[in-house]
Amino acid sequence: MAGVLFVTGIGTDVGKTVASAMLVKALQADYWKPVQSGATEGTDAQRIQHWLGSWVRVHPEVYLLQKAVSPHLAAREEGVHIQLQTIYEAFQHIYHPDRWLVIEGAGGLLVPLNEEQTFLDLIRLLQVPVVLVSRQYLGSLNHTLLTMQVLQQANIAVAGWICNGHYESNEEDLEKWLPWPKLAAMEWTEQITAAWFEKQVQQLNTQHVSTFQSSHCR
Repeated sequence: MAGVLFVTGIGTDVGKTVASAMLVKALQADYWKPVQSGATEGTDAQRIQHWLGSWVRVHPEVYLLQKAVSPHLAAREEGVHIQLQTIYEAFQHIYHPDRWLVIEGAGGLLVPLNEEQTFLDLIRLLQVPVVLVSRQYLGSLNHTLLTMQVLQQANIAVAGWICNGHYESNEEDLEKWLPWPKLAAMEWTEQITAAWFEKQVQQLNTQHVSTFQSSHCR
């Protein structure tokens, strides 16, 4: 039986879309980003399709917003109210137990979707496990550990974390602090090439993801 993974991060521009693409490629999964802002600059679904090709099944966004700001701000400007129940109903239609599904969030856990709810509320509603992406920079230890606390306090299942880039001893420190397995250590790059991407996919620990899923079946 396949499963669902919700890719979140410690903030914006930390590598969630690349990490999602890695998981999609390794698991031969479907991809879905239910809420996308900044569509005028291209969408993450388009990037996934570009990197992986026509074989990947990309499900359409439920909310496609134009301005490159937090979803609740973009929605407010466009006169749209993001409703979690609408996303949940789309999820029920998309999800199939025989196919992996990778869902990508936007920003971090507490990015607002409307005036009252955040991505954390969406994850709770969907009841799916998380993969956390942590990009390494000065201050990222704090951001990662704060995210860890939020996940633990909300009792969210976590399949593992992906390290993006290198800064001092951050990666080694996080391996000690985080209670979840490291699924991959991505090399930071400004230019994604086919060779670079394949190298990242090859070192992804999909065995743990599959083992985790077998004990957390929907």
